[in-house]
Amino acid sequence: MAAPVEVDGLTLDAETVALDRAHVFHSWSAQARVAPLVVAGGSGSTVWDHAGHTYLDFSSQLVNTNIGHQHPRVVEAIREQAGLLATIAPATANLTRGRAAAAILGHAPDRLTKVFFTNAGADAVENAIRLARLHTGRDKVVSHYRSYHGNTGAAVVATGDWRRVPNEYARGHVHVFGPYLYRSEFWATALEEECERALRHLERIVQCEGPDSVAAILLETVPGTAGVLVPPPGYLAGVREIADRYGIVLILDEVMAGFGRTGEWFAFDAHDVVPDLVTFAKGVNSGYVPAGGVLISSQIAATFDERVFPGGLTYSGHPLAMAAIVAAIGAMEDEGIVENAAAVGRDVLGPGLAELAERQSLVGEVRGTGVFWAVELVADRATREPVAPAVMGAVRAACLARGLLPFVADNRVHVVPPCVVTPDEAREGLALLDEALTEVTTDL
Repeated sequence: MAAPVEVDGLTLDAETVALDRAHVFHSWSAQARVAPLVVAGGSGSTVWDHAGHTYLDFSSQLVNTNIGHQHPRVVEAIREQAGLLATIAPATANLTRGRAAAAILGHAPDRLTKVFFTNAGADAVENAIRLARLHTGRDKVVSHYRSYHGNTGAAVVATGDWRRVPNEYARGHVHVFGPYLYRSEFWATALEEECERALRHLERIVQCEGPDSVAAILLETVPGTAGVLVPPPGYLAGVREIADRYGIVLILDEVMAGFGRTGEWFAFDAHDVVPDLVTFAKGVNSGYVPAGGVLISSQIAATFDERVFPGGLTYSGHPLAMAAIVAAIGAMEDEGIVENAAAVGRDVLGPGLAELAERQSLVGEVRGTGVFWAVELVADRATREPVAPAVMGAVRAACLARGLLPFVADNRVHVVPPCVVTPDEAREGLALLDEALTEVTTDL
C-alpha cells in the first residue's frame, strides 16, 4: 500500500474530504450527514484513494462505467480530439459527431434512423417526451411507479419513486404499476399471471385517461434503480401492442440498461420489441465525458422535416463526448465487451448469487441478467418485510471494509460491475459480499 501523501500537514485524502465538506453540495443528501468515499484513481474494475486503499467497483459508480475505468483507447481518443477541436456549436457539421451517431445506430434496429444528442440521460428523457408530444399532438405520458428517469422537470415527474413527490411541477404525467412478481400488486402467483395482469392494468389506465390524450408510454426497458426488474417474457411486446392500438409513442429508457449492461447492446434486443424513441447515456461512453441522446424513428423524425423542432442544447454532440463514444463503441466491438458481460452474468454472477441466496437468510430474492443484478434483503423471508435502513448501512460498511464498493438502494444491494469485469473479479466480489452479509447477519 502506498504511503499517505501529505500537503501542508494534511494527507491528500483528508484534504479531499475537507474541501468536499466545506464547498460541495451533494445530490439526494442531507448535507450534514454526507460522508463521501474518496476516489483518486481507477483502472478497469478497480478504484483507489490517495493512500492506496483499493476497492473492487461493484457499483460502476452510478451504473455507468460499462467499459471500466481509464480505458486507454477512450482516454486517448479524448486527448486527440481536445488537440484537434475541443468544442463546436451543435448547428455545425462535425465528423466526430457524425461518426458517433453512425456507431450508435449501427447497433439499433433499422427503423431508428436519427440521433438527437443531449448532455445526459435526464435531458434525453425530456426531449423524448417533447418529441412524442409534438409528433402526436397529445399531452399525457404514462410511466411506471417503480422507475427513475432523471432529475429535470418532466423526467423527474415521469419517475415513479419518492424523488418525484417534492418535484412535481410538470404536467400530464400518469403512473402505473409494472410487473414485479416478488412484490406483486396484482395478487399474482406466477410470472405469466403477473405479466397478463400488468398489461391489463396498463391498458385500463390508458383507456380511463382517454387514449386520445396519451402521447407516450415511457418505460425503463429494465428498471434499474427501482430494483433491476427484468420484465417477464411478453410484457414489452404487450406494451408495444397497446401503444400501437391507440397510436401512442413507445419510449424505452436505456440510459442505465443500454450498451452492454444486460449482456446486449440494447436491453430491448432480448424482448422482441422495437420502440419509437430510445433514450441513452451512461454506458454509451461510460461517462468519461457527459453525453446522452435520443434515437428517433424515421416516422417521428419526418414530422420535423418542414417543421422546426423547438429544442436544443449548447453542448449537444460535444466533440470530446463524441470522440469518447466512437472509441468506447469501437473498443466494445473489438474486445467483445458486451459478450463478456453476458458470459459473466450467465456463468458467474447468476449461479453465484443463486448460491448466495441459499446460504444467506437475509436474501429474499436475486434477479438480473448480464452485469445487472439486484440482491433484495429482507428481515423475514416469509413476510418479505424489507430490512431496516440501518441494516443496509451496516452491509455497505462491511463491504467497504473488505474492499468492495457496492451500489445500495433501498433494501437492495445491486451487483453491477463494469462490463469488462473478469470472471475471477466477479467471483471475488461475490465472496466479499457473502462475507459482509454473514457479518451483518451475525451481528443482528
